[in-house]
Amino acid sequence: MSLVADPGVRRARAWLSRAFEPGSVDVWRFVERTGPVAAVQSLLRGSAPAEVQALAGRRAGADLSEEDLHRADRCGGRLVVPEDDEWPAVALHCLTLTAHDLPTVRREQPDRTAALVPPVALWVRGDRPLDELVDRSVALVGSRASTAYGEHVAAELAHGLGQQGWTTVSGGAFGIDAAAHRGSLSAGAATVAVLACGIDRAYPSAHSTLFTRVLDDGLLVSEWPPGCAPLQHRFLVRNRLIAALTRGTVVVEAAARSGAQATANRARDLGKSVMVVPGPVTSAMSVGCHELLRARDADRHAVLVTSAAQVLQEVGRLGEDLATPAERPGSPRDSLSDIARRVLDACPVRIGVPPERLAAVAGCEVVDVLRVLPVLELHDLVEWTGTGWRVRREPPAGRLAP
Repeated sequence: MSLVADPGVRRARAWLSRAFEPGSVDVWRFVERTGPVAAVQSLLRGSAPAEVQALAGRRAGADLSEEDLHRADRCGGRLVVPEDDEWPAVALHCLTLTAHDLPTVRREQPDRTAALVPPVALWVRGDRPLDELVDRSVALVGSRASTAYGEHVAAELAHGLGQQGWTTVSGGAFGIDAAAHRGSLSAGAATVAVLACGIDRAYPSAHSTLFTRVLDDGLLVSEWPPGCAPLQHRFLVRNRLIAALTRGTVVVEAAARSGAQATANRARDLGKSVMVVPGPVTSAMSVGCHELLRARDADRHAVLVTSAAQVLQEVGRLGEDLATPAERPGSPRDSLSDIARRVLDACPVRIGVPPERLAAVAGCEVVDVLRVLPVLELHDLVEWTGTGWRVRREPPAGRLAP
């Protein structure tokens, strides 16, 4: 039997999600300590701790929770709360552990846009269960001002991950995000777009069709209630959620200062795998990627990846999701002994020479030359001209060898 939160608890968390901007350590601790219903009641009475009451400000005087829940329902959405079975508790546990270690003194706490704090609730649009969809997921992030190279690689990675049954999570933005979502969709796989606005809004508006396709088998997720605008600071807060929901983060393209780098840093702080796709050293869009790879501290290490198989080797099942080593073109020379290689190198290209001459050039005995010449001939590396041995010639184009 699935666990569903009490309607009062759900409405209280809906109220909290509008009253406070996500990422506040004090708010999260207050709700955890008192419970969502009691927290809302004390805020409405004005008896909450001063620092928490101040963070709510004028929003504490308005109650739009029921309207928000109805608005979500009208667009096919819902509010998922920690009291639900659908809540991705395993994925978000890293945020809970990190939040417990944050300072209690306000001035010592990290900025809200960088604080690793669990969400009080998540607004979700789509039919698939959130916890199941993010259980095997990878974040693919990168620059909005991406190059054709970056978009191609992002789509290929997402497509490969989707073929293996993995979910791609990204931010729904232009550039790498959009390429990642489309790559996953092309594989018939689910993808999740974590938004910095309400789930009933398409931002950017040009992606309204893309988001409709995402909803066919994936989800739109946000910490902000329906109708909320995509304010700039919300993108920075949103990054920690992309990092936390997934098993690892892949940065495809990132400038020297970018949101993709911020997401990678959040993932690293949460103990998640950070992977980077290298780019041309002349590309400004890959400077951030290369800086991540150049980090020398062991705890800031990023792994270079070039394929979906290599990504899965980092985040998949231990000993099972192993990437196949890169194929190396074989050559008949690979199986030759040292003497055979030296004799082959001593063979001229145009004229044939006797074994004695080959022995002198190769620096070995004549008997050694006579021993390896049949092997070289068997591999079609040398040929007898009637007067001596030389390197076997390739037949002219259009003619078959005799």
